[in-house]
Amino acid sequence: MADDDLMKVKVCFIGDAGVGKTSLIKRFVLDVFDDRYIATIGTKVTKKIVDVEGQPGEPKVMMLIWDIMGQKGFRELLREAYFFGAHGAIAVCDLTNKETLEELRYWIKALTDVAGDVPIVFAGNKADLEHERVVKDQDLEELAAKYKAKAYMTSAKTGQNVEAAFKTLATAISAKMKAQ
Repeated sequence: MADDDLMKVKVCFIGDAGVGKTSLIKRFVLDVFDDRYIATIGTKVTKKIVDVEGQPGEPKVMMLIWDIMGQKGFRELLREAYFFGAHGAIAVCDLTNKETLEELRYWIKALTDVAGDVPIVFAGNKADLEHERVVKDQDLEELAAKYKAKAYMTSAKTGQNVEAAFKTLATAISAKMKAQ
C-alpha cells in the first residue's frame, strides 16, 4: 500500500482510571482480554490500520491510539502533550460506576481546550456486567448527543461493539479531514 493511501491520525482515549481504556485498546488491536488491572503509567501508543466505511477508494486510516493514565493527580500534568495534535477521541466510562460518566465532561473539555473540536465516540464499557450496571444506555446516549457523537455499549471482555466504536471514529475523522 502506498503511503499516500494511508491517512495517519492520532486518537486519544479519555476517561477515568479503571474504566477499561487499555482493555478496549487491547481487544481492538490484539483481540485479547485480560481482567487483571494494571494501571497505565504515563502514556502508551499503539497503532492499527482501519478500513474506512464509504465509497470505494477510501484511504485506509492508521490509528495511532494514545492511552493515558486516568488518575486525577496526573491528568493535568500530561494533558497538553497528550492531547496536542489529536484528530479524535474515544471517551470511555464504566457502566458500573456513574461517577465515571460525569467525569467525561471534564475529560472532553480538557481535550477540546487543546485539540479543538474533534470527533468523539463514547464507549460505555463493561456492558457484560449487566447485574452491576448503574449507567443506563439513555444516560450515555444523552451525553453523546450533546457532542453530536455516537455512543456504544462496549465490553472489552466479550468484544461487544469494540470494532464498531473504532470504525465509527475512523470514519468521522476521515470525513472531517477530507472536508478541511
